[in-house]
Amino acid sequence: MWLILAFVSAVMLGFYDASKKASLKGNAVLPVLLLNTIFSTLIFSPFLLDYVCGGGWFSGTFADTASGASDELRAHLLVVLKAFIVLSSWICGYFGLKHLPLTIVGPINATRPVLVLLGALLIFGERLNLCQWIGVLLALLSIFLMSRAGKKEDIDFKSNKWIWCLAAATFMGAVSGLYDKFIMKSLSPMFVQSWFNFYQMIIMSVICGLIWYPTRHKGTPFSWRWSIPLISIFICIGDFAYFTSLSDAGSMISVVSLVRRSSVVISFICGVFIFKERNIKAKLFDLLLILLGMAFIWMGTR
Repeated sequence: MWLILAFVSAVMLGFYDASKKASLKGNAVLPVLLLNTIFSTLIFSPFLLDYVCGGGWFSGTFADTASGASDELRAHLLVVLKAFIVLSSWICGYFGLKHLPLTIVGPINATRPVLVLLGALLIFGERLNLCQWIGVLLALLSIFLMSRAGKKEDIDFKSNKWIWCLAAATFMGAVSGLYDKFIMKSLSPMFVQSWFNFYQMIIMSVICGLIWYPTRHKGTPFSWRWSIPLISIFICIGDFAYFTSLSDAGSMISVVSLVRRSSVVISFICGVFIFKERNIKAKLFDLLLILLGMAFIWMGTR
């Protein structure tokens, strides 16, 4: 079941990336991210109220808001730290996505499982079987080939600052994935997601108030788009499936992280048909390798 949830999360992440691209094109980055955290918090506000009021409305269901921890303060501090880690990844990732093609961003993000895999092997002692290793190697090969396609679009991976932004986002995303596996051993999925969104909203409000708002007339102006709330809808569904997957005692963060990066399939399709990006034929073979890699991972986990 945890693997199915990981694939659900991957599909939602693909549409999430497409919504971000539509929202960020020619738009100010920080207020878009702030609105994302606000809408996400609103979506989970009933669960926050349940926790604060002690109503127990969702007790015993998949949406139970109890933390599951003996120390509530420690539980909240763990979630606050997660909010800081994810926001650092998102800020770098949003700026990179704004300036780069979606069919390049997706494959770069897909390198995240490599770092997560190394961490999972070293920290959690996870081991992959032969089928899973074949899937990982195929995915890594496809990532390498797709990164070379960037040269055809005059994107120098060594000197382009937006590529480095994505690299930073990928690294912090991998740190977040490993941290998620750690905290989900003791905290409930709904508690983490609802409070995580709330703390992100607080942090982003401070960042926008101190950095973006005073200089808003000097940079790219902000404009409202209806794709902005879609960012929150897709990421909330995707993250809940992800957290629930990790809360399963038998889940493997190395596999879950790699499966989630199969979201590149959805973002690739959106890049072709919605954003009309270039050099699609050169990237199609690499995309098929990712699909084949996902198939091997699926077979190795069953």
